[in-house]
Amino acid sequence: MKIKLIFLLTLIMVYSCKTDRARAPKNQVTETNIKTEMKKKLNAYATVKLTADLSVLSENQKKMIPLLIQAADRMNELYWIETYGDKRALLDKIYEKETKDFIEINYGPWDRLNDNKPFISGVGEKSLGANFYPQDMQKKEFEAFKSKDKASLYTFVRRNEDTGTLFTVPYYQMFDVQLKQVAGLLSQAAVLAEDAGLKKYLYLRAKALLNDRYYESDMAWMDMKTNQLDIVIGPIETYEDQLFGYKAGHEAYVLIKDMEWSKKLSHFISFLPELQTNLPVDSIYKKETAGTNSDLNAYDVVYYAGQANSGGKTIAINLPNDENVQLKKGSRRLQLKNAMQAKFDKIMVPIANLLIANDQQQYIKFDAFFANTMFHEVAHGLGIKNTINGKGTVREALKQYYSALEEGKADILGLYMVQQLHDKGELSGDMKDYMTTFLASIFRSVRFGAADAHGIANMVRFNFFKQANAFTRNLDGTYSVNYENMGLAMKDLSQLILSLQGNGDFEGVAQLVKTKGIIDTQLQKDLDRLSDANIPVDVIFEQGIEQLGLKK
Repeated sequence: MKIKLIFLLTLIMVYSCKTDRARAPKNQVTETNIKTEMKKKLNAYATVKLTADLSVLSENQKKMIPLLIQAADRMNELYWIETYGDKRALLDKIYEKETKDFIEINYGPWDRLNDNKPFISGVGEKSLGANFYPQDMQKKEFEAFKSKDKASLYTFVRRNEDTGTLFTVPYYQMFDVQLKQVAGLLSQAAVLAEDAGLKKYLYLRAKALLNDRYYESDMAWMDMKTNQLDIVIGPIETYEDQLFGYKAGHEAYVLIKDMEWSKKLSHFISFLPELQTNLPVDSIYKKETAGTNSDLNAYDVVYYAGQANSGGKTIAINLPNDENVQLKKGSRRLQLKNAMQAKFDKIMVPIANLLIANDQQQYIKFDAFFANTMFHEVAHGLGIKNTINGKGTVREALKQYYSALEEGKADILGLYMVQQLHDKGELSGDMKDYMTTFLASIFRSVRFGAADAHGIANMVRFNFFKQANAFTRNLDGTYSVNYENMGLAMKDLSQLILSLQGNGDFEGVAQLVKTKGIIDTQLQKDLDRLSDANIPVDVIFEQGIEQLGLKK
């Protein structure tokens, strides 16, 4: 009996060894597949070195840049906490360099350009509320939560471990140590600032970071006119909060103004009141008058951080978001010229070569791309900020859909404004340049996916244009713009979006996103062709003090 048992155990061990040897290659293949997949994901981003001409700066300005970059860099740490939590704990579990690199790009284990799908096993779906709210919190629980600042842009919502009740924590308390360091760096930079407006702004921004009161610093930022250096820093956009759209994520841009280009752009501001009056919508939806202190300038960006640096990168900025500041002072539109040129060269032109009809490729031009992007930002300041029926601000009424619809408004009104100014002789070139480049831009931006407000906006517009026959898909797989139809569709979509915003129509926007904020089978196949051709989806940056040849 013992002999039979020993023989049986021996057979089991031999079989087990054979099985392990048989499985080993399979495991190795799996690891290889993971590495290959990560390389493929990394290849979706083109690497761009952020540089600028520093010879135009004074010695004090050159000393300021390292301080501003160090301050901006701290936004990375804060944004990691807001979007995920413990960065170090996540990275310590990962051994493959490619996976770690991709985590860094996405500020977490979810692919921002693929609808926030997890790319690491076991992490689960990304919470709609990111890390701003308890992971187990339900919407009804939040709505029943009695707190005057629960919907504040600048508070975390947390759960008491003992009682299970919700409470809020202001950003300036949550990030006390880090923000004191940032405030110190901004104050040091302010000492070196030679421009009075910039000096005032830096001091006020440093103060605001320590109490979450940004109104004064926003107003000071609007008053700056002659500064050559700039920094956008703090909790600003609410894209990360897809649960309610309430919470602002920390980010930063360090910028150098292109004085010559900015001078060329400044005269467009005088047309804002006329453009607001001429919006293609009933007068009740354009009764507000934005401040006339708006600014339109071109910059070279030398550092991105936090939310601004995650996933798809911004190439133009329209701030502040505070509706009160906008109504009193307007807003500033910052065109990030070097980043814009990089995206045009590395992404837009290859996309057009593949998807735009041969006889229309001549209309793909950087000047048109620049103008469309510029007036996208101008358009953020037009339309209506407060609902016409007592539902509060548009942002409050539309909640998590606000960002996507606002980006959609800015895109379509930007093109409408280009047409208006072109008809007045204020913009040169052929209107076909702007429309064809606009269509190619949809293919570029729709690749950001449904997790991105800009991606959703482009899906809606693509499907709206398709239904309106604003373009035709040819038998060879290319697209042709039907220019007259696009002009009509542009006005119709502008009217629809402005009405939805003014009415604070949450259900209407939800339905629009549900029915048109999608990528159909044919479009997906065409987008796959872009990937198969190794055309990048977006860019990542080689950036920082060393890239600029400066010392700390």
